[in-house]
Amino acid sequence: MTDQLQLPVLEQLARCARHDKFRKLLAVRLVSQTGDGMFQVGLATLFFFNPQNATTAIGVAAAFAVLLLPFTVVGPFAGPLLDRWRRRQVLFGGNLVRVALTAILALLVYTVPESWVIYVLALVTLGVNRFLLSALSAGLPHTLPKHLLLMANSITPTLGSVAAVFGGALGLLLSLIAGSGPLRNALALVCALTLFAGAALLALRLRADELGPDIRPTRPLSRELSIVVTDLVAGARYLIRRGTPGAGLTIMAIHRFLYGANFIALILISRNLLEDPMDADAGLARFAFIAGISFAGNGLAIVLTPIMHRYVSAHQWILICLGISGVSQMLLMITYTPPLIYVSAVLLGLGVQGAKIAVDTIVQGDTADHYRGRAFSLYDMMYNAAFVGAAALAAFTLPDTGWSAAVFGGLTVVYLLAGSWYGWFIRKIGGEPRVVHNT
Repeated sequence: MTDQLQLPVLEQLARCARHDKFRKLLAVRLVSQTGDGMFQVGLATLFFFNPQNATTAIGVAAAFAVLLLPFTVVGPFAGPLLDRWRRRQVLFGGNLVRVALTAILALLVYTVPESWVIYVLALVTLGVNRFLLSALSAGLPHTLPKHLLLMANSITPTLGSVAAVFGGALGLLLSLIAGSGPLRNALALVCALTLFAGAALLALRLRADELGPDIRPTRPLSRELSIVVTDLVAGARYLIRRGTPGAGLTIMAIHRFLYGANFIALILISRNLLEDPMDADAGLARFAFIAGISFAGNGLAIVLTPIMHRYVSAHQWILICLGISGVSQMLLMITYTPPLIYVSAVLLGLGVQGAKIAVDTIVQGDTADHYRGRAFSLYDMMYNAAFVGAAALAAFTLPDTGWSAAVFGGLTVVYLLAGSWYGWFIRKIGGEPRVVHNT
């Protein structure tokens, strides 16, 4: 299997795509996540780049809480439901629910864009979205032979993320073309609901029971949900005892927290400092350009990380990435002029993605299979909760212009402290897990 994972991505995909059920499920994922990207851009243009909304740090923080809390809370509790309900039906019905909710949202955005109901419906819709992502992952083992599962798990989330980015870019382009006004904010949502409907129809190409579950639990649902909490606590204790995955998740959460604070600052800088605060389109275009540069840094990390793996360990690469990210914040501490912002965005994109790939590798390799599912549930919760925490920090520390030398200086110091702690901890345990795999 390790040799197979060294194959080019297209060759890996070709091996999996020979299986009809995998192709059908992948089509559902790609169309659904393209719609996710468009949906989130529709909300982002409303929440962050609308003249009446989110002109302050507190407003941006509240909007981020709406966007990310469902991903933090829903994920771990999806399992008990997906072990009871036919997953093909979840994909079909869940996407239809999103069609209905998004249609209502688009109508509200067009008619009463300041309504608090929009935030409530957005929370519910994003919660359904997180549930559907879990269903896609839970159904995957039913579409391929076992020897291809690890390969499929390594490429399908990446392809889904690419689809979401593509949908987001398309939604952003449509928003810019549509100009200002309520139509701009509603247009991406209308396109998204069309894709959700397409994903629902694509799910019908699979038989109702084709994605499982094969055996449904007999315990009451309330008992299943309480077990989830118990299992997550046990998983957290195991990861801490294990050492390397626990430290990796801690660094990932710190890095995500610092990245989130930077991300919110750049939204405010793009909107309120580099452009006229009332010119939402100019602010959106500026931020889109900065985000695009940051994504280029992500791409650079995807290329560099396998190369660097030949020369340094995953732990050493994490330390290098923390240093690169610290430099990115040091640049912003000096000035907010566009050239340095662009350089900082590339460096931070490289640092964040490079460290994430290394942490993924450590958690996958140093966690016993019995605990691996719980490890990634905790990973998912911490990943999104850290961003929500960053939003709270930004609400109370950032000025509405987004730029503060003190804040960026503080982020630089925290990067240095995090790197120092991680390096000390890894040296202390010798870079190896503390307990055996079968614990």
